[in-house]
Amino acid sequence: MLPALRSLFILCLLTAACAGASPLPADAQEQALDIRSLALPLKLDEPGATSVGRLIWRGGISMKANSRNFGGWSDLHVAADGRSLTSISDAGGWLTAAIDYDAKGNLAGLSNGRIGKLLDLDGQPLVDKAVADAEGMARLPDGSWMVSFERQHRLWRYPTLSSTPVAVEGPAEIERQPKNGGIETLTALPDGRIIAISEEYSVRPGTLMGWIGQPTGDGRYAWHTFEYVQTPDFNPTAIALLPDGSFATIERAFDFIRGVRCRVMRFDAAELKPGGTVHAQELAFLVSPYAVDNLEGLAATKGARGETLLWLISDDNFNPLQRNILLLFELAK
Repeated sequence: MLPALRSLFILCLLTAACAGASPLPADAQEQALDIRSLALPLKLDEPGATSVGRLIWRGGISMKANSRNFGGWSDLHVAADGRSLTSISDAGGWLTAAIDYDAKGNLAGLSNGRIGKLLDLDGQPLVDKAVADAEGMARLPDGSWMVSFERQHRLWRYPTLSSTPVAVEGPAEIERQPKNGGIETLTALPDGRIIAISEEYSVRPGTLMGWIGQPTGDGRYAWHTFEYVQTPDFNPTAIALLPDGSFATIERAFDFIRGVRCRVMRFDAAELKPGGTVHAQELAFLVSPYAVDNLEGLAATKGARGETLLWLISDDNFNPLQRNILLLFELAK
């Protein structure tokens, strides 16, 4: 969560979600969800707008559900066939749902939703915000999940998101990250390597630290550092491997005057190497009146025509002044 956003919630007397208390009760059980979707335009003052930067609009929705635990979505995975999604919450929850499309193949809504709790190393539900702040999620080649947490910085591997995890030894620098500025940007490659970028940790001005985790064959990783060049005021919140082998990221900024701004970025795989420096290039800039909120999750799939699709999900921080939104874009050739 962005620190300035937390300050805004306090000013609005909405401190419960940001003061460390999770809205998920200790005895929360997996349950079905009725997800209600409201269609969004790409641009509020121009309903006919169909593109922004190099991104073509393929639909967007604002989401609510019949559970007070629905919200805080901090990362996203969409199945390769585009039929379902999985997300995790910074309150220690997880979500699965089927994706519905309209006749043109654009995003129309979600159905068959289910919600549940992430567990701790003893198999108990994560409740306290200090330990439940899940921010990054990566689907590993064997189908398990790597999850990164802030506040108590760590990596846990879940066989399934409803099962008991095992701790994974992270990079040597993981504990040096700011309490609320840890690994939000996390993905896995087909060969099992883990890519992670810190939201705020830096050892050289103008850059943020990233890590490449090489599997060692015993459930552990050999970690190598790289640097991600930071756009002033912006911090990375998500990363996805694109079908062509390059990478997309979301970078987010917030202040009280301009509100939330997000940049969708891209960089070549050749830049991602131990000791290297990544210079991402902007694909699109999202700011009001364009559809935007606290975007923290990103996924990429290939569409029916072979097009590259980018999916973005937001973290509403369980704040009624914000929204859970899901956006779908096609990357222009």
